[in-house]
Amino acid sequence: MARAATTADAFNAVAEPRRRQILDVLIGGERPVNDLARQVGLAQPQVSKHLRVLREVGAVDVRQEGRQRLYRLNGHALKPIHDWVESYERSWSERFDRLDVVLEDSN
Repeated sequence: MARAATTADAFNAVAEPRRRQILDVLIGGERPVNDLARQVGLAQPQVSKHLRVLREVGAVDVRQEGRQRLYRLNGHALKPIHDWVESYERSWSERFDRLDVVLEDSN
């Protein structure tokens, strides 16, 4: 039986392209929701929904400053994605190294 789609983990949360855009903006530092909305080209309510999902998986933290909420990236929550991709990176690096040897031998 197929598993229902969920946003309960970082993999599923970042599967949505707009959430990845938000994370890309937050790499540059804290931003209020209206700034994020402007930069990703979405309405504030849509960005807020995406931020809620990212907060639920821990990829984004929020802090209150006066009447404004500032959102920031929490890279630790994305580590499982990094670890998973890293195994593929090692495999491809090894393959490219072997290809380099073959190409050098053919010269």
